[in-house]
Amino acid sequence: MKKQQGFTLIELMIVIAILGILIAIALPAYQDYTIRTKNAECLNVAAAAKLAVSETAQDRGSLGAIKTKTDAGYDFVQSDYCLKIDIGLKGVITTESRQTGATKPAKFKLEPTAEEGRIEWVCTETNGAKKSQLPAECRG
Repeated sequence: MKKQQGFTLIELMIVIAILGILIAIALPAYQDYTIRTKNAECLNVAAAAKLAVSETAQDRGSLGAIKTKTDAGYDFVQSDYCLKIDIGLKGVITTESRQTGATKPAKFKLEPTAEEGRIEWVCTETNGAKKSQLPAECRG
């Protein structure tokens, strides 16, 4: 009786087909994940701008006192994945990501609302980036 010494060609082809299917599903999901984490960096960096807006609004009595990032005392330095963070009228913060690997850079708009002594933030994406590449708080 002969002993089998390895795998047959059909067994190897089945394993390669299964691996191909798994890779075809996993690779796009992983790419979206890496882009999403790079976009999240911009929101994490914007936390300092949110703090500046909140403190300025509390100090001056309203969000209406904020017209520019100078009014809020905020200065931004570019990071690897965050091109700009600006503070505009009434403390609205805009961010733009860069070099994330996405076809469109994510641009976030963080709008503050003052309610009962606290500031609530609403995040929206304004450039039409893929939803799967956005942090959960800005997918709305």
